[in-house]
Amino acid sequence: MANFDVQVNAFMAKIIAKNPGELEFHQAVKEVTESLMPFLEENPKYKHAKILERIAEPERVIMFRVPWLDDNGDIQINRGFRIEMNSAIGPYKGGLRFHPTVNLGVLKFLAFEQVFKNSLTTLPMGGGKGGSDFDPKGKSDNEVMRFCQSFMTELARHIGPDTDVPAGDIGVGGREIGYMFGQYKRLRNEFTGVLTGKGIEWGGSLIRPEATGYGSVYFAEEMLKTKGDSIKGKICVVSGSGNVAQFTVEKINQLGGKVVTISDSDGMIYDANGIDAEKLAYVMELKNIKRGRIKEYAAKFGAEYYEGKTPWGIKCDLAFPSATQNELNESDAKTLVANGCIAVSEGANMPSTPEAVEVFLNAKILYGLGKAANAGGVSTSGLEMTQNSMRLPWSREEVDQRLHEIMINIHKTCEKYGKDKSGYINYVKGANIGGFIKVADAMIAQGLV
Repeated sequence: MANFDVQVNAFMAKIIAKNPGELEFHQAVKEVTESLMPFLEENPKYKHAKILERIAEPERVIMFRVPWLDDNGDIQINRGFRIEMNSAIGPYKGGLRFHPTVNLGVLKFLAFEQVFKNSLTTLPMGGGKGGSDFDPKGKSDNEVMRFCQSFMTELARHIGPDTDVPAGDIGVGGREIGYMFGQYKRLRNEFTGVLTGKGIEWGGSLIRPEATGYGSVYFAEEMLKTKGDSIKGKICVVSGSGNVAQFTVEKINQLGGKVVTISDSDGMIYDANGIDAEKLAYVMELKNIKRGRIKEYAAKFGAEYYEGKTPWGIKCDLAFPSATQNELNESDAKTLVANGCIAVSEGANMPSTPEAVEVFLNAKILYGLGKAANAGGVSTSGLEMTQNSMRLPWSREEVDQRLHEIMINIHKTCEKYGKDKSGYINYVKGANIGGFIKVADAMIAQGLV
């Protein structure tokens, strides 16, 4: 094992030297490299072709200026990005994130993760990611529209239904997708499935808003089945209160679990009675329409509010990190394990730090990492692409059934490559190897691409 450590460190030294200061990207690459190094030794054809080195280098990085007018008539300038990471198995596919923390390193980490996640879905999608350091919070609809139109004016020349198909992410919901799609249509004079997450009336897919949250719960259910267990009757903690968190809560409720927390960047609420359908409807209106803060929930329903806190100190059976990267650290992980948490299913991208992941793996709890557990969103985006190509919408039930089948198959792949002799399933290893093989074989078949 020490030899593998040396190889991982040598590989990472090159990555860090080539991509200085991009800490999230380094973290994502190291996690994959640690899983793959023993596998590469056993399968030298991948090592000889330097597939890992090639996957860690984006095929294309696009960075551009985004000027826009605010409501005062002043010019504002943001920076836009699109990372086209890997197209070995299909057009680039991945979300757009509008948030002040967006930078090159964050988007390269997300694009790198997306390559493996998209491969696991079994759908023909490559990996990409993009966005801007623009913050939609506190902006008027007109300001958001003007920004989105300026952003798409540049991005439009780089994307297309057979080239690169962006979707939403943090800060990019139905409103932003609509503004960007309208601008793309105006510029290109064509109605194509160039963006996913569209409105139902103009090419969107049913279940798409729900998909990431639903998928992480379906994945948790599959993990629990390996122990002869289920979500029914389980106490669950969920972080975040955006799209992913909302539909994670909804699906947990449908499967008989009880969610007692949600959070936002200001703090968290703890509702011992559970966040039922009526309370969830309030959260959806509060966050999606009023753009309010989660502490308002505490005032309305008499729940406890903890400013500046995350949910990981609350005693639970299951945890669903659904907010953002690195939100759950080593101390949080130890607290969860000590409090009897038996499974973690990640709705966000890389929400657990490497030290937290190590705690989960050492404790041998069920740990579903983001690239597997939250693949439901991009899976349904892929189903939306299929419907757009066919010019034929599917029913809610059909999309949900296909999503459920994809999550079951992702779990099977993780089990196939991650199960050790003791029977424990290392989902980190399983997802990384399972996602890698499909992309690697396609790259070898296509030559030096």
